[in-house]
Amino acid sequence: MRNPIILSRRGVLASGLALGASAALGPLARAAAPVKVAGIHGSPVENAWNSVLHKALQDAAKEGVIEYVFSEGVSGTDYPRAMREYAEQGAKLIIGETFPVEKQAREVAADYPDTAFVMGSSGKEAGDNFGVFGTWNFDGAYLAGMLAGKMTKSNVVGSVGAMPIPEVNMLINAFAEGVKAVNPDAKHRVTFIGTFFDPPKAREAGLAQIDAGADILFGERIGTADAAKERKIKSVGSLIDYTPRYPDTVFANALWNFRPILNAALADVAAGKPTGRDYTAYGLMKEGGSDIVYVKGVAPAEAEAAMEAKRAEIKAGTFEVPKIMTEPK
Repeated sequence: MRNPIILSRRGVLASGLALGASAALGPLARAAAPVKVAGIHGSPVENAWNSVLHKALQDAAKEGVIEYVFSEGVSGTDYPRAMREYAEQGAKLIIGETFPVEKQAREVAADYPDTAFVMGSSGKEAGDNFGVFGTWNFDGAYLAGMLAGKMTKSNVVGSVGAMPIPEVNMLINAFAEGVKAVNPDAKHRVTFIGTFFDPPKAREAGLAQIDAGADILFGERIGTADAAKERKIKSVGSLIDYTPRYPDTVFANALWNFRPILNAALADVAAGKPTGRDYTAYGLMKEGGSDIVYVKGVAPAEAEAAMEAKRAEIKAGTFEVPKIMTEPK
């Protein structure tokens, strides 16, 4: 049978701020031999979300914690087969995303009880070996919204997202809630491009948002900042730090780091514990898994001070950003 998996070993330039990348795994994990880990990426590893996972896995491999192989650009139709083939090849932990194949992915996991699967998912964990995680960098998105709400001059901001799944909805809604918290009169427009990786399409959506009056864009998808740069307005990035790439355009980024989630999963594998649980919380700001990075002096000083005060509350656990998973309008 033809093997559909292409094992890519090419390096990717590290983007963004590494949060908690050197967090300890504990003596059990450190004492054990490197864990065989496979990554199955539905998009190219240049895609922001996949790049965050890929970097965390690469870093762990460089440290000798894991042996890492991966595939990228795996379509939904091939995804269950890729899961099976990595399990057959002896991977002890498989990391990936099952948004388009939730039912099939759980069926595969049930056939390989000795393999741990920890997947980005909109669903629940299953059995002892199918764990899930969400991309919860919504704390940073809310804080960026607080800055944007005080910066907009047209009183219109826009968001460009992939598709209205819960994780994307929650992120965009958090940005909108942050805007509304400081500027109740501001309008928020949303466009979904219908795919996870199409920078030209995201750019076109961003341009349409600007034509509709938006003077600040939240880019849940790569390509949004290109529209903002072209029209000389400000933009907010998501997942990684886009400011070095767009120094005059992206003034704030809602960062997310996969390493705390990976560490927790590896610790469970090393200890022989079930991995059929939800690892999402390890990615929260109060756990060191997400944050905001911004260029000081772009937003008004009082806006930055108010945002930093709210950031401290989030980290202390005294304020929770609303988790709104319904489709934003």
